[in-house]
Amino acid sequence: MNPKILLIYTGGTIGMVKDFETGELRAFDFDQLLSRIPELTQLDCEIHSMSFESPIDSSDMNPDCWVKIAETIEGNYDQFDGFVVLHGSDTMSYSSSALSFMLENLSKPVIFTGSQLPIGDLRTDAKENLITSIQIASLQNKGEAVIKEVCLYFEYKLYRANRTTKINAEHFQAFTSLNYPTLVESGVHLKVHKEYLFKPKKKQLKVHKNLDPNIALIKLFPGITENTLNCVLTNPKVKAIILETYGAGNAPTAKWFEKALKNAVESGKIIVNVTQCSGGSVIMGRYQTSSHLKKMGIISGKDITTEAALTKLMFLLGTNIESKVFKTIYEASLRGEMS
Repeated sequence: MNPKILLIYTGGTIGMVKDFETGELRAFDFDQLLSRIPELTQLDCEIHSMSFESPIDSSDMNPDCWVKIAETIEGNYDQFDGFVVLHGSDTMSYSSSALSFMLENLSKPVIFTGSQLPIGDLRTDAKENLITSIQIASLQNKGEAVIKEVCLYFEYKLYRANRTTKINAEHFQAFTSLNYPTLVESGVHLKVHKEYLFKPKKKQLKVHKNLDPNIALIKLFPGITENTLNCVLTNPKVKAIILETYGAGNAPTAKWFEKALKNAVESGKIIVNVTQCSGGSVIMGRYQTSSHLKKMGIISGKDITTEAALTKLMFLLGTNIESKVFKTIYEASLRGEMS
């Protein structure tokens, strides 16, 4: 029996076609998918599709949309063997990272993909990305899915979603995963690197829908002022802060800087240290310029991406974990998001 795959179109370039008279892009009717991409009939799977009533540009993505995607997967989980989520590329790493935390004990593939050019363009990358994503979602071994996690497929490579970041707005190779190897490579054959695949616990799917977005992101830069920092750290509505530091987690050692962070931590704010670098890891205490952060109990994001750090924070805040164990849980890898 062929696997059943559900395509979920949320919006984005991949679902657009160009009106060649006006040059404008308009949403594509996914009921006509096979007529647009007849190659899909050659895949050994049964494809169904559904679309958001109003397609969402990826710039407008938010936690409510993530919940809608999660609920769609939850409601169709028993009827389908895999899911392919079509999404705009700009915030795809955020959305797919969020879904990785929201879908606990996932035992089926959820693959995000999109494109840099519309599906009707002559040189589009949409067809390859879509066809291969469906093919990978259909992979099975002895009746079980080969991929059992949330992934992101783009330009011949399948990545663990919560390890990705978008690095280019013009090239077809728009994403990378610098701190974790590629899961599947698409060439003449699909090469699956089984040793890198996530192995979930064999438990029933649990969908987390409570996300708390009351967080802030501060990127350090030479010359950052006390007033600028405190605008965020003293905001009573901000529960947690992602602090993008230099290199291996380094930050200024000025007394005012240390005092501002210490006051925030003592007031109950959660602060997570992630590196500004695309690759590498936070190692607090390696240099003197990070030892003060370690001493005051700031959480180490290790080699997590900013996208995964933010969505993991929203997820954990939404679970109402006790503050005394929050640091321990955050610093543990939940879905393979950190080494």
